[in-house]
Amino acid sequence: MTAAETPPPNVLFTGFPGFLGSALLRRVLARGDGPVACLIQPRYRELAEERARAIVAAVDGGDESAIHLYEGDITARGLGVGAALDDPGRLAGVTECYHLAAVYDLGVDPDVAEAVNVRGTDHVLDAAERVDVDRFHYVSTCYVSGRYDGVFTESHLREGQSFNNHYESTKYRAEVAVRERMDAGLPATVYRPAIAVGDSRTGETDKFDGPYNLLRLLLAQPARLSIVPSLPGSRETELNVVPRDFVVDAVAELSGRPDTVGEVYQLCDSDPRTVPAFVDALAAAVGHRTVSVPVPTAVAKTASRLLSRLSVRVDPATIDYLDHPARYRCPETREALDGTGIAVPPFESYVDRLVAFARSNPDVGSTPMT
Repeated sequence: MTAAETPPPNVLFTGFPGFLGSALLRRVLARGDGPVACLIQPRYRELAEERARAIVAAVDGGDESAIHLYEGDITARGLGVGAALDDPGRLAGVTECYHLAAVYDLGVDPDVAEAVNVRGTDHVLDAAERVDVDRFHYVSTCYVSGRYDGVFTESHLREGQSFNNHYESTKYRAEVAVRERMDAGLPATVYRPAIAVGDSRTGETDKFDGPYNLLRLLLAQPARLSIVPSLPGSRETELNVVPRDFVVDAVAELSGRPDTVGEVYQLCDSDPRTVPAFVDALAAAVGHRTVSVPVPTAVAKTASRLLSRLSVRVDPATIDYLDHPARYRCPETREALDGTGIAVPPFESYVDRLVAFARSNPDVGSTPMT
């Protein structure tokens, strides 16, 4: 097939070749919604080409025209793709958009978070409206809740909440922007994953962050006795963790249905573990005996900084989640997924795979793809 005969893309994707984006792209192609145009940064070109080849080989039998790679930048107006948004043979014919690109980093610099998470989302929304898409899918986060004190569901958003960090506050503002466009008529769906960890079947992940800080802390200590900090309120705090495959399965299911337009779905565990129960499950999988030591939040953060200097990577920003007051529930999501077989598996049923992958792949870092 010549370049002139190559069918133009139907779908625009941001967040490829990221871990979640790559898995979701494969599902979108598998159900026949391609070809797909992926907006990529030049520095990730080689990785994007590698993952694209693997996806089309598995899904489309090697038809490389199923994935179009466009070098661009969501922080630039027009996404940095020149006239492609006005060319029917390139991006002007796109009818559906998946926006996953964001800085997933609790310690993100405020300027970077503003540029990518807020202005970047505005630019993707502008591009989607410019080409007049029939459907817009936005991946937000449960943590738009900030430190909301109580049960936070799909119906909550603007609650006057404070935030733990710039990641939360900028993702909140980005979702507000999406919801405002929805109110103005944009046919969109919002998906809010909780804390996403590796695949429940293989343990695979491309970044050790969030709860993996607790795992690193345990692995750096003797198995006979490992110390874990306990903050005031930790015993009642819930760590809402979901595996990547659940998030991908849920978005793939919900995004393919017309009845989900205009809805918000929290992709969280409706029966999450408290911090002590989570640590116990993690410790059992590692084979460590643990003891919880009550410490003030400030002391725990100082200790994490000292440990990081000693090559035990514990992100101080994760300490805030050991006494995080928000509790997540997902009545709308549970109803929408009822009968599909898609549900969050119990953490204890797959934690051993997360641990096994982490032990076998110690070189996986914690740096986000930005």
